[in-house]
Amino acid sequence: MALRKLPFDRHLSLQNVRKVVSEADGYQPHLIAPEQGYRRLIDGALNYFKGPAEASVDAVHFILKEIVRRSIGETQELKRFPSLQAEIASAAYDALERFREDSKKTTLRLVEMESSYLTVDFFRKLPLEAEKGGDPTFSNIDRYAEVHCRRIGSNVSSYVGMVSQTMRNSIPKAVVHCQVKEAKRSLLDHFYTQVGKKEGKQLAELLGEDPALMERRQKCARRLELYRKARDEIDSVSWAE
Repeated sequence: MALRKLPFDRHLSLQNVRKVVSEADGYQPHLIAPEQGYRRLIDGALNYFKGPAEASVDAVHFILKEIVRRSIGETQELKRFPSLQAEIASAAYDALERFREDSKKTTLRLVEMESSYLTVDFFRKLPLEAEKGGDPTFSNIDRYAEVHCRRIGSNVSSYVGMVSQTMRNSIPKAVVHCQVKEAKRSLLDHFYTQVGKKEGKQLAELLGEDPALMERRQKCARRLELYRKARDEIDSVSWAE
């Protein structure tokens, strides 16, 4: 995933941190303060992972389609039956499309899961901030001071970095499980089921040969028959002599 290109610096800039924190009040001050500001910053940052996650799914989908295309094109036996070849290709592509949709749902769910529930232990290990001590002289203006906002931005950046490492491992695993493994296990299962429902005439249509190839084979058969007749004619003349 192109995680390095994600605009975390802009999202966690001093101006944006101050803006988000000033607009959010937490409902769990015992956890992190300002808790709701942290949550909004983290949620906004983690949403950036959705784009690379979907891009990973699409990249694997493209590779699998190319493998299918080459495999079908290089199978000599299928070249005799273009209808069957086209039917297999269509069924394989439909299956890959289903695998891609399942993979996207799974990878996006992983990102949403990280956004919906924070790893509390990470924040419990952070140094206690002055305002959490309940200092009565701590004003709302101080709450949004530059040093305080920079610390929040740094903490969120560290948390996003931790989640990023998790995503680097979990998203590729999800993609392999939902697309690569499924393609290997059940790429043409649906096709086999549909073929089993076809009647004799429909199956015969699938096995219809390429007209050009059929005509060429018929010409060869007629030519072979002429050779045989010529051979028999020559043999009969030889015996007569």
